[in-house]
Amino acid sequence: MARLGASVRMKRRSVIMMVLIIVLGFGMVSGRLLYLQTFMAEDLQQRATEQQLSDTSLSAKRGSIYDCNGNILAQSITVWNIVLEPANIRDDEDRAIVAKGLSDLLGVEYDKVYKQTQEKNYYSVVKRKVDTDVKDKVLEFSAKISEENGISNVIKTIEDYKRYYTNDNFLGDVLGFVGNDSQGLSGVEYQYDDYLSGKPGRLVIARNAIGEAMPYEYEQKVDAVDGYNLTLTIDEYIQSVMEKYVRETIDEFHVANRGCAIMMNVKTGAIIGFACEGSFDPNNPFEIADEKVRAEIEALPEDQQDEATIKAQSKQWRNKGVSDTYVPGSVFKMVTASAILSEGLNNKNTRFECSGSYIPFEGSGSISCWSSLGHGEQTLEKALCNSCNPAFMQMGNMLGREKFYEYYVAFGMSEKTGIDLPGESDDVFFNTEGGVCGMDLTDLAVGSFGQNFKITPIQMLTACGAIANKGKLMTPYVVQSISDANGNVVKTTEPKIRHQAISEDVASQMCEMLEHNVLDGGGTNGYIAGYRIAGKTGTSQKIVDEDGNPSNDYVGSFCGFAPADDPEVALICYFDTPDPNINYYGSAVAGPCFRNILSEVLPYLGIEKVYSKKELGNLDTTVGAYVGASVKDAQTLITDGKLKSVVVGEGQVVVAQNPPAYTTIPKDGTVVLYTENETKVEKITVPDFSNYTLTEVNNIAAECRLNISIKGSLSSEGSSYAKKQDIPPGTEVDPYTVIVITFNQDNSIM
Repeated sequence: MARLGASVRMKRRSVIMMVLIIVLGFGMVSGRLLYLQTFMAEDLQQRATEQQLSDTSLSAKRGSIYDCNGNILAQSITVWNIVLEPANIRDDEDRAIVAKGLSDLLGVEYDKVYKQTQEKNYYSVVKRKVDTDVKDKVLEFSAKISEENGISNVIKTIEDYKRYYTNDNFLGDVLGFVGNDSQGLSGVEYQYDDYLSGKPGRLVIARNAIGEAMPYEYEQKVDAVDGYNLTLTIDEYIQSVMEKYVRETIDEFHVANRGCAIMMNVKTGAIIGFACEGSFDPNNPFEIADEKVRAEIEALPEDQQDEATIKAQSKQWRNKGVSDTYVPGSVFKMVTASAILSEGLNNKNTRFECSGSYIPFEGSGSISCWSSLGHGEQTLEKALCNSCNPAFMQMGNMLGREKFYEYYVAFGMSEKTGIDLPGESDDVFFNTEGGVCGMDLTDLAVGSFGQNFKITPIQMLTACGAIANKGKLMTPYVVQSISDANGNVVKTTEPKIRHQAISEDVASQMCEMLEHNVLDGGGTNGYIAGYRIAGKTGTSQKIVDEDGNPSNDYVGSFCGFAPADDPEVALICYFDTPDPNINYYGSAVAGPCFRNILSEVLPYLGIEKVYSKKELGNLDTTVGAYVGASVKDAQTLITDGKLKSVVVGEGQVVVAQNPPAYTTIPKDGTVVLYTENETKVEKITVPDFSNYTLTEVNNIAAECRLNISIKGSLSSEGSSYAKKQDIPPGTEVDPYTVIVITFNQDNSIM
């Protein structure tokens, strides 16, 4: 019985153990299944999808950028990404073949490519953005190894885009540039990145159990959406003119810290030219554009080069017209004068005294005028034309600190202009503790003539534009419209009036004063015969340099508009740190640049010249075509044209002439008539006319038997001097060849 009981108990335990094993086993399996189906479901689904599908992002084509006339400034051109599918490579021998071929074709290190061939995936980028000719060679290589070695489904090419700027460093500060992933990093490329970038597409490819791509019908493609296009307000021709003359000025005066010129349509705020020289090439933005700076960096110890390179890159990427602040100097006097007129503080009896210096308030030291001899008694207009600092300090006292600051704000100096470019800086106004509006009386004195505070060039230009635009302060902008790939306009920039800075009547009075300044005052280097030009010079001393150290350097500028009686465009030319051993005054440095730009831009804009009687008397005349005429008839025509003639040879018919037909020369100039084909002409060596007055130049030209044509600014007081000539000294020319000589007034008006 004992044995029977034991046997029953053993069977019972066995049954219980089996039941427990079954319950626990199924429980664990069920639990695992429950865990996988709930907690791990999403992860497992993702793994399965990755194993079964290949998902590739398709780049969107970035929108193009055009000038206002439809000329392409920036566009995206098709390039290719070379991609490996390493999971399809069978063995090490095939890996070596693939790595060697791609390394040679793409210029990528063999070891790097070989390592990629060992990866267990279907998408590994070997090289991005290769040109079409390279892509074609890669496809030829892929076909070859497929045929000769049976290596297939390993290499593919994916279409991509590369940004291309059509004119290299042209307009670089405004256009900006993009990074490796085609994202905008500066300029309008950054500002309008959301519009330009478009939306990437997707290519989804199904794969079978062994990882090979399924037939085409299993592919799913979501096309990329191209980015929008931008049309700028910039005119390519005007921009090229501005860049040319800014470069010439920088070279002539050895400007150490770049220069810029900005032109604005005063009625709309549209920026039609924006030249910041010393910039960069958007096609190679990380390369240091300034050869001198690049050489200095290369000469540094190796451990210092990276830091110096980053600093140089940051500097060349800064848009000097909107991101850099400067002390405006005497161009700001147009704001102070506007305030005096607006407050009714000037009448026909108002006079301002200048003895050469001025004590602005009791207990202060005297502040000198640029003219140590002083200007005596002056009207408001004469004080503006003389750019007299003592007179403007007196105006500052008449206004007081509150009113001065009120007009500083009215002309938009206290806030950003709102231009659609990144990195615009705020002004740097006085910050004296306890002062009214951040000013004490010394601040008011020097601020009245534009010293010891900082604004941006674009702020000064818009303030000047307000005077030209009947007192209306406009918001400047560089993007005219945005359109889709089919040319449909999706957004247009409308001109925006910020507010009325001064009355229309005061603006009209200021236009007249600023025109007189160009005709008879310190702005004469901005004069252009036939055009009514208004403007003001500026020469300001920098308080500190770019590194915050005390500075004795200067900024020379000229700001104005044209035509003075019905303004269309305003222009500021600004040069940071010209060489003081050459000249640093705004009248001498920036004035000629201002004049040269407008002398080409105004005719291009269709603004006709209207000459005064005095200007008509000084106009050049055009040489006729005399070849083939009798000597007698040619001489009669020349005399009727108020020119002189010289006959060379014994013949009776003109066979050659100098100057050539349709050349412009001054009245009373000389035309040489040649009557024999074999006449031996004695050559004339062109002299150096530099720094001679007009009278001296005329005498030298007459003695050397040369004609001269005059450009630039001439003074009735004889203070104009020859600065440039179109035919270099020492050149041998025929007698009475025309030499074009440019005169500038060599004044030192601030």
